[in-house]
Amino acid sequence: MSELVTELINKLPADCEVPAHIAIIMDGNGRWAEQHGLSRMDGHLEGRNAAWRVIGLCTKLGVEVLSLYTFSAQNWQRPTPEVEGLMELIEMALREELQAAVAGDIRFIASGRRQDLPRSLRQVLEEVEEDTAGNQGLVLNLLINYGGRAEILDATRALVQQIEAGDISPVDIDEQLFADHLYAPELPDPDLIIRPGGEMRLSNFLLWQIAYAELVVMPVLWPDFNATHLIEAIKEYNGRQRRFGGVPGGNDNV
Repeated sequence: MSELVTELINKLPADCEVPAHIAIIMDGNGRWAEQHGLSRMDGHLEGRNAAWRVIGLCTKLGVEVLSLYTFSAQNWQRPTPEVEGLMELIEMALREELQAAVAGDIRFIASGRRQDLPRSLRQVLEEVEEDTAGNQGLVLNLLINYGGRAEILDATRALVQQIEAGDISPVDIDEQLFADHLYAPELPDPDLIIRPGGEMRLSNFLLWQIAYAELVVMPVLWPDFNATHLIEAIKEYNGRQRRFGGVPGGNDNV
């Protein structure tokens, strides 16, 4: 960790609350590449570097969970060479960074419809999850072939199957039971959503889980995202008043 990063972290106010769960929509790789006269895959490679920068920063800050929107269910609509390149890049990154993750006490999990991913990528995802399952540090949740609507549909189908099997009754279904059937039910809901790239939309990202998350949109493109931007987002998060539907100073958080 550079001296600049350490200095930025040390300048955080003593009462600054670091979000337990930060989720990031990693947007802007293609636009960054275009601005620099490079290919889209070059942009994705720089985006990978930004991802590992942020992972290291979150570890240093004591963030409990970091969710990264790695490949959406809608990204299959992109040109075939780009999709294939992204699949290879994700697999290569996981293999190359595994030892560093184990040494850094990072635990990997993957959220999304794995059945549609290439077999080799499915295998490496399973290997990385198994190899890091005992780690106690940052939980890195990679959302791959993920869509918020798809996740809600999959949870609904699972509950319907349980009803048809006679295991539960429709009246048993409440928010907690529904949440238990999402892709990663063990994770807390995100506290802070960061969207680099300046776009003012959620792009089908964690639609159930972000009901009360704070959203920070930043103009910086993802490959240029660094410690300064993350600290700025955390400071803005600390400037928000999270009431969860209640009133300031009240106890009603419904």
